[in-house]
Amino acid sequence: MTMNLPVDFVTQSHALLVDAPAFLDALQGEPVVSIRLNRRKVPDMPLPGEPVPWCASGCYLAERPSFTFDPLLHAGGYYVQEASSMFVAWVLRHVVGDAPVRMLDLCAAPGGKSTLACDVLPEGSVLVANEVVRSRAQVLAENLTKWGSPDVVVTHNDPADFTPLGALFDVILVDAPCSGEGMFRKDPASAKEWSLESLALCARRQRRILADILPCLKPGGILIYSTCTYNIMEDEENVRWLRDEQEMEIHPVPDVPDGWGIAGNLLPGEDFPVYRFLPHRTRGEGFFLALLRKPADAEEAQEPAGRKAHRKGRGKSDASVFPKEAAAKAKSWLDDGKEYVWEVKGAFLTALPAAVASLAEHLRPSLRILQAGIPVGEVKGRDLLPQHALAMSTDLHPDAFPRVEVDYDQAIAYLRREAVSLPADAPRGGVLLTWRGLPLGFVKNIGNRANNLYPQEWRIRKQS
Repeated sequence: MTMNLPVDFVTQSHALLVDAPAFLDALQGEPVVSIRLNRRKVPDMPLPGEPVPWCASGCYLAERPSFTFDPLLHAGGYYVQEASSMFVAWVLRHVVGDAPVRMLDLCAAPGGKSTLACDVLPEGSVLVANEVVRSRAQVLAENLTKWGSPDVVVTHNDPADFTPLGALFDVILVDAPCSGEGMFRKDPASAKEWSLESLALCARRQRRILADILPCLKPGGILIYSTCTYNIMEDEENVRWLRDEQEMEIHPVPDVPDGWGIAGNLLPGEDFPVYRFLPHRTRGEGFFLALLRKPADAEEAQEPAGRKAHRKGRGKSDASVFPKEAAAKAKSWLDDGKEYVWEVKGAFLTALPAAVASLAEHLRPSLRILQAGIPVGEVKGRDLLPQHALAMSTDLHPDAFPRVEVDYDQAIAYLRREAVSLPADAPRGGVLLTWRGLPLGFVKNIGNRANNLYPQEWRIRKQS
């Protein structure tokens, strides 16, 4: 079915592109399907399709399967991500050094670029993934939990809430809310909402977001600005504004081959480097990216006086109500080669890698933290129940729980939060169900039945 593109969008396209007819024809084609494998969970799995050139773990699929009914997706074995946006992997690999960094993904939901950052940042780095919309923040937390990285803090805040923190981050990604022109093929209905007025509104909002968050970037730090639009108002003009009004330095991304077909600057009179993915030149949807740095001699924004004093005593564990034997048991469930800071809040125990704990403590007075580190266990009566995040974590000790491999029908029943039958010789207590060797989640085996512990809010509701 032919998509009806707005007349002003067609006019804009002809003004920007010499090959506009080919571009507009491409928008009438089928969207590309691509996924990115989680190499911490499926290190030896061959790519099930043609590789994405700029992302070693990404590939194109020949057709779109029913992802909802693939247990491997729910186990965090891969993420469904638009191929063009995987270019962020190339950028991070080529501009972030070997030392650990603190990175902020400011507009992170649903989590594609956050999970990607988990894969490519140096060991010991910490990612803060933020989303201002509550419902989308919950989806972000779910996707990051499934991905399994322990070095993540998920927050739910407006960008302005970060401003008082001062220069805290080495890398900030602003994948800004935009008019969404690059998603027209995937969501034709969005074309009906497009207007020139919406472009101007988006551009103003993007500048507000950028102005709010730039004080949080360290001198010499990296800003990655991206959108899924084609127009220069939201793209090059905002990059020029960052250069001229915010004194940011624009840098090229190293070693990008010409053969990839990535387009450059479309702003008349300017030739600074930007990276523009167009569906008739690259295999993917629309995407725009610019790489900038804060000057090394920039004045560093300082945290307001008194904030550190206010922080003292925040986030303390209530260890007195958590049984010592339960805490000792929970600690045996994680990788014994790593050090964690343990937090107790009521009946819940969380393990935080040291770098995560340090940053989370800094953030708590100002931000709403939805999740940090690894939620490990909950005390219920005399039982210690493992949390689903523990099953998903790449830090789960491989021998912490007895495992039962399930077939496809059992896996889908489990993911629907239905009853699951275990073999008669399955051990009592907490059992980890696996699908093709990959953890799916926990059940509590009480003999005549197994209580399904899959999160109620994540269960598959769709009928096959």
